[in-house]
Amino acid sequence: MLKFISLGCKVNSYESNALKELFLKNGFTENTKPDIIVINTCSVTAVADQKSRQIIRREKRNNKNAIVVVMGCYSQKNADYISKECGADIIVGTSNRNRIVEYVNLFLKEKKQIISIGNNPREFKYETFGTIAIPKSTRAYVKVEDGCNNFCSYCTIPYTRGVARSRPKTEVIEEITELVKHGFKEIVLTGIHTAHYGLDNKECSFSDLVEEICNIPGLYRLRISSIEESEIDAKFISLLKKYPQIADHLHMPLQSGSPSVLKRMSRKYNVNDFINKVNMIREVRPNIAITTDVIVGFPGETKEEFEETYNFIKEVNFAELHVFPFSAREGTKAYSMPNQVKPEIKSERVSSLIELSEKLQKSYIEKFKGQDLEVILEERNKTTGLLSGFTSNYIKLEADLPDKFIGEIYKIKVR
Repeated sequence: MLKFISLGCKVNSYESNALKELFLKNGFTENTKPDIIVINTCSVTAVADQKSRQIIRREKRNNKNAIVVVMGCYSQKNADYISKECGADIIVGTSNRNRIVEYVNLFLKEKKQIISIGNNPREFKYETFGTIAIPKSTRAYVKVEDGCNNFCSYCTIPYTRGVARSRPKTEVIEEITELVKHGFKEIVLTGIHTAHYGLDNKECSFSDLVEEICNIPGLYRLRISSIEESEIDAKFISLLKKYPQIADHLHMPLQSGSPSVLKRMSRKYNVNDFINKVNMIREVRPNIAITTDVIVGFPGETKEEFEETYNFIKEVNFAELHVFPFSAREGTKAYSMPNQVKPEIKSERVSSLIELSEKLQKSYIEKFKGQDLEVILEERNKTTGLLSGFTSNYIKLEADLPDKFIGEIYKIKVR
């Protein structure tokens, strides 16, 4: 059995699918014996670390004759622990993953543990796995970038994934063109820091890439997984105006609406920059859904600073929030900052913002009540029995239709 377990973000899912295809191209099958289990780990929070450890131990314990391969962000930082305490057979981090098939063949021959961890993530190059298989779906995620240059004070990603590096533009265009030919209606651009694309070569900016993708014949919808305020340049604004293919939805991470907290976070913008950019976007896309990420309970966050965030979120009038309690990550500046916020206070603030998010989301959807919006129907809701899908502005709608409509574009009234 060839088994893949992917934890964390959509980038991990994309990489796992690409690696699976690499195994299949090299003669392995779904029924491979002995079993090969590949675990793609996550380390974005302490909870993610714990889950990675638990799954590695579980798979090793329950599959004593299997070859257990561990890769990803958690193994980049914790290879020694995974080797000695979890007993994984092959351990790589966030590089050398396209050599895993080679390592499996070597392990089958020599039966010796293999550890291949790049020592300096800042020197990592973009890894190409080759063309991925065409899955049966209506939405396809396409990875265009790896790594991050921001070095926010709370985040380990630049230390585990390395700095930003871009996938060759020709590969991106070729993959999306092939996906569109196979009937995919929506393409989602993703990466560790998606809009950092092009920072390492200066030959093609993220906005340049988006424009080229929009000109691929037959593309119905292009969605961007995440883009920061500072990465939305004048050209990107013009693309929003010119190309209706770009989804009427942008996810713009805020993290905090307090100027003092943003400074401690080492974020690259201020609240005035953020609201000004949102206003520019809404000038060309008045009804666009703008969603965001928020971290609460950052070290030293006072009641007043949290209220600044709460009020700023209301001012921006986001369509939805993704709320996270601060998770102290060893090796970051925030880990040793004074005045760590108590867990119960974090919990209260998370609940407060989730409640606000629900109100904002309801208010946003109310604006479209009674309108017929185009939806790409994706799947049947097991609870309601109806076909469901998302609009361009990421409203989930349902209709009582037969399965033959899956993958089709259908107008549904917002109720």
